[in-house]
This record gives sequence, C-alpha cells and structure tokens, in this order.
Amino acid sequence: MIGSQRELTLRFLAEPADVNYGGKVHGGVVMKWIDQAGYAAAVGWSGAYSVTVAVGGIRFMAPIRISDLVTVRTKLVHTGTSSMHFSVEVAARDPMGGEPRLCTHCVIVFVALDGVEGKPTAVPAWEPVSDDDRELAEYAQQVMQLSKGIEQTVERYRQAHDAHDHDA
Repeated sequence: MIGSQRELTLRFLAEPADVNYGGKVHGGVVMKWIDQAGYAAAVGWSGAYSVTVAVGGIRFMAPIRISDLVTVRTKLVHTGTSSMHFSVEVAARDPMGGEPRLCTHCVIVFVALDGVEGKPTAVPAWEPVSDDDRELAEYAQQVMQLSKGIEQTVERYRQAHDAHDHDA
C-alpha cells in the first residue's frame, strides 16, 4: 500500500565480482547497493517511478569482505512535496556467525516522477512521531544542507577557475 512501507531491508552475500584486488568490496559497488535499496524503498513509499537526486554524508567505516552477509537497511526520515529522504545503513558479518559491523551510512534522496511527462509528482507525506524519528529527520536535513554547502563551494571555485582561464 502506498505510503505505508517506511523501511526496507535487503540481504545478500558479497560476491567475488564485487571485490577489488585487496579482497574488499569496491566503494562503487556499495554505492550501487545503496541506490538499489533506496530505489526500492522510494517506489514502495510513493508508488511511482523515482530517481536519485542526491546522496549526502556517505561514510565508509569498515570494509566488506568477500562472502560477507551484507544487510542494506533504508528508513524514510523526511518527505517533501515530491521528494523522499532515506537514512541508509550498510552492515556486514561473517555468514557463519559473528556480530554485524556497520560499514557505511548515508542519506539518499529520491524524487517521484509521474508516468506521463516524467515530471515530479506528489508523494504521501510522512511525519515523525517519536523522538528517534525527529532526530533522524533533523539529521537527514543537516546532511543535505551540508551537501548543498559543498556544492555551492565547488560551483564558486569552478566559476573562479573559469574566469581565470578566460583571463589567461
């Protein structure tokens, strides 16, 4: 039912094709998993085709090894008119036992699109009900503000660099 699936969990084994020469999973592969889980969560919440518009605060904290059991958890933490912000955690553990270790976390933002013109379409609103929900929503907004600040800094640098190139 649209607007009712707030959380989504994917589990699978890290495969030989996922790892680099050091025997650890590539960061790009982890980002792909995050995007896939986020997409499934966004479609589950909105009931509409959705596209990734931003990933903020991604942090790689521990490696994922070949054959680790990987868990990617998404949790809706904020909605806008057509956007959905998800907190994502990637954990891994030896499939024969042991404690899971947090390997990566981030916030990923999707926008729902209509099926006709591909324009943003409204998503069901979500409101925090617990203190934990409010903290997660605030965290997601802070991460995205930080990301916007970085984008603005990069754009100012690019403009200054472009102006310098034209002067030369």
